[in-house]
Amino acid sequence: MTLSRDQILEASDLRSQLAEVPEWGGAVLVRTMTGADRDAFENSMVSVRPDGTREQNLTNFRTKLVALTVVDDAGNLLFSADDLARLAAKSALALDRVFLVAQSINGLGAQAVETAAKN
Repeated sequence: MTLSRDQILEASDLRSQLAEVPEWGGAVLVRTMTGADRDAFENSMVSVRPDGTREQNLTNFRTKLVALTVVDDAGNLLFSADDLARLAAKSALALDRVFLVAQSINGLGAQAVETAAKN
């Protein structure tokens, strides 16, 4: 049986997982990215030089993924692009705890990251 347009659009396909962050005094809810979030994340990893060539840009790589996946109980993102600098100033260990959960539930392995940066 194939799915209809409405079945696809109505499917609840975003899942979430708690990430314990003792450095912050509790846990955060990490959600799978939407298609738009994934595209924004991958685009943020590439810079275009004035001559048109592209290069990998891993600046705030972990912070960007954390910002695009940490949500409140209603599923709304907690952070915006305006929060990246302040979030990047948080403990690397704490960010890494959240990053690892986000990486896992979003199917982002090291190879996927390299491929996205090359594309």
